[in-house]
Amino acid sequence: MQAQSGWQLAGTGPESYEQHNVIALNEAYTDLIALAGLRPGERVLDVACGTGVLARLAAAAVGPMGQVAGADLNDGMLAMARRKADEAGLTIDWRACDAAELSFPDAAFDAVLCQWGLEFFADRPRGLRQVARVLAPGGRVVLRVWRALERQPFYVALLDALERHLGAGSSAPIRAAFALSDPNELRSLVSDAGFSSVHLRITTNMLRFPSLERYVPGYLAAAPVAARLSTLDEHGRAALLGDVAEALRSFIDDGGLAAPIENHVVVAHR
Repeated sequence: MQAQSGWQLAGTGPESYEQHNVIALNEAYTDLIALAGLRPGERVLDVACGTGVLARLAAAAVGPMGQVAGADLNDGMLAMARRKADEAGLTIDWRACDAAELSFPDAAFDAVLCQWGLEFFADRPRGLRQVARVLAPGGRVVLRVWRALERQPFYVALLDALERHLGAGSSAPIRAAFALSDPNELRSLVSDAGFSSVHLRITTNMLRFPSLERYVPGYLAAAPVAARLSTLDEHGRAALLGDVAEALRSFIDDGGLAAPIENHVVVAHR
């Protein structure tokens, strides 16, 4: 059974993800919580939760009378999710399970969130049917997927550099994140899973990090190419970073890296 998340990290990968990606993409995480319109007392599930940032934000939104759970297959990511929730004094039900086999009863949640996870479901239709199953009647799913790669300047620059320095095909594991960019395909997937009132919107957020030179190595340490990157010597890594920095010169401001990212957000009801 294929893992549901494309970032199946071990070792220090989850920590690097939390220290770099979560910070850089903070605007998108908070934006999705706002679009979900979570209310105090609601029951919320974060599918493909990774290190649990959405679940933590959801817990704050629903308050002590609400309930939050997070599901992912990656033990390392879940361990980091548990640690961060404990540090914040949050009670969240973490489950190691595939999206296609969610280990929750029927109608257990008022809202299900999924950010940048549906692209990596091994069986997208079945995963979405499972989401529908665990939603209470009238409940909603709020999910975000990437728009086309060419609309993401940071990733275009990074993947071009990876192909140049690591060889053809080296960027494929990251490139897979943009495989569900067709809005018609996305709408059909959600509708066919039994959801109604399927509403798509294009969102533009900023990827921000104080230093491009720190973010790129941190991002790559928490990406599926980390092992291949380790084959480069110091000169090779510096050359790769130099290429990315040159391509992104126009996306640097006084606060550091500031590159737009574009996504589709779907809100649909059970």
